Amino acid sequence: MLNWAARYFPILRTLKNTVGVQDTILEVGSGSFGLANYLPGRVVGCDVKFSVQPLFNLLPVRASAGLLPFADGSFAAVVSSDVLEHVPPSDRPQVIRETLRVARKLAIFGFPCGPLAQKLDASFLDFYRVHSLRPPEWLEEHMAYPFPELDLFESLGPQWHVDCFGNESLRFHNWLNHRERTGPWNRIFQTGLRAVPTLIESCLRHFDRAPYYRQICVVERP
Repeated sequence: MLNWAARYFPILRTLKNTVGVQDTILEVGSGSFGLANYLPGRVVGCDVKFSVQPLFNLLPVRASAGLLPFADGSFAAVVSSDVLEHVPPSDRPQVIRETLRVARKLAIFGFPCGPLAQKLDASFLDFYRVHSLRPPEWLEEHMAYPFPELDLFESLGPQWHVDCFGNESLRFHNWLNHRERTGPWNRIFQTGLRAVPTLIESCLRHFDRAPYYRQICVVERP
């Protein structure tokens, strides 16, 4: 789906600039697809459940994001995309610490950020309810806790360098959510991603503008 591409393409650009082809990558909260849908090499995917058969290049590991079953520095890079908003606020610092613990070079966190983004998702959930439609599980879960803020990354210490940037404008994210509810639009998006991925990526970058729906924080060892 185009929504996935919009959130993963900036992560892929960052990985391309910092991680070698032989480096190992972990995705926390990968589900059965995640980052492995965009990389030809093996990705280790950690999640509490895998609802369908994982992709062939994703090695699934069942575990909690707050207690990862890996040694310190096991992976060159660790990715956590749209995970923190599903975690209770009191547990988020532990999830970040665990992600950084197993990262040797860098960790990338992407997450819907702040009250404006959550208000947009609440409006989308209301749309489903008004039209007596069953909302997706992720959308209902987005209402459980306040969305994360950037201050989560302000006190990581001198051993980490943090760079955050915005991803997806609120207006574009709202438009995309409504388009992807229908089969014809999904087929158009899928065809475009297969046929002209570079052009689609360029178009998506055009919509990375404020006010943002998502923030992406790249946390690197100096």
